[in-house]
Amino acid sequence: MTYQPIFQLTRGQIVESIHYGAIAVMEASGKLFASYGDPDAVTYLRSSSKPFQALPFIEHGGQAAFQLTLPEVAIVCASHSGTDEHIAVVRSVQAKTCVQESDLMCGVHAPYHPETAEAMKARGEQPTPNHHNCSGKHTGMLAFARLLGFPPEPDSLPYIDPDHPVQHMILQTFAEMCDLEPDDVALGIDGCSAPNFAVPLRNAALAFARLCDPTGLPETRAAACRTITSAMTKYPNLIGGPDNFDTLLMEALPGRIVVKGGAEGYQAFGLLPGALGAGSPALGIAFKISDGDLKGHNRPVGDPRGRIRPPVALEILRQLGAITATELQKLADYGPVFPVDNWRKVVVGWGAPCFKLSTGQ
Repeated sequence: MTYQPIFQLTRGQIVESIHYGAIAVMEASGKLFASYGDPDAVTYLRSSSKPFQALPFIEHGGQAAFQLTLPEVAIVCASHSGTDEHIAVVRSVQAKTCVQESDLMCGVHAPYHPETAEAMKARGEQPTPNHHNCSGKHTGMLAFARLLGFPPEPDSLPYIDPDHPVQHMILQTFAEMCDLEPDDVALGIDGCSAPNFAVPLRNAALAFARLCDPTGLPETRAAACRTITSAMTKYPNLIGGPDNFDTLLMEALPGRIVVKGGAEGYQAFGLLPGALGAGSPALGIAFKISDGDLKGHNRPVGDPRGRIRPPVALEILRQLGAITATELQKLADYGPVFPVDNWRKVVVGWGAPCFKLSTGQ
């Protein structure tokens, strides 16, 4: 069976709900370090693919060509919350790369950050494409198109078309990081209209392991990987935002972890070399909650994702020995065990992981 029980919620003494999932933990060498359920389960990365969608842009000199700062590289990899700080960085990238907000084809939604959304509403302002959580990614794709000599023009192939040179290069780079051929990567269209990728969990985890330890990759790609991990770890506030689990986890484990969640129950992260102790290898982790992990009760306001991924991620880190009790306490609102309360704030049950990682095969 592809997915196994991974998290349960009780009410009284009865297990009321069970969420299913699968986990893969990989070393950069290609060795399966640990797993739970089927590590070969194929599913879409959704926004967990963003660091790899930015990778060829950086690898081909985009940062140097447009003199991008590390915060600007971070926003290209982000699912940002639409705060004023996020929008300012997106606009800075656009100014340097001659990208117009009107060229973005990601669509429009209100900022994920509640206070920002409420302030805009009070001022009578409507959200624009830059407020979309993927606006940094789309700005990066347009900048990459310009770098390659394919600026947007009337009647030209849209930069988000799977046949556009930018998308071909992104797919090729992602496949190589996963140790796959491009034809082995299933393509779909993401919520922001850009192509997205479905691969086995073990291959996605391998890509994150290689991102965190690019030893053995061609030097230009290795340097690009280091630039991206440096940007994400140094500016985690730009990757998600206030009360966003990806941001909070990177802040709690500074310089040791790269975290990028996706929609529909997908979560991925990479542990840098030494995160488990001196001499320990980099690890990539990818997991999927099979029901999509819709946002639910008990999750902090401002986290657009569900309630199951954060405690599962924390439990994985706990079982790997990658997080201390003190660090877990800082993230206690997210699990790995949390109370289920009712509308009167009476605790009526508990949510808890119900899996144990198996060592690699």
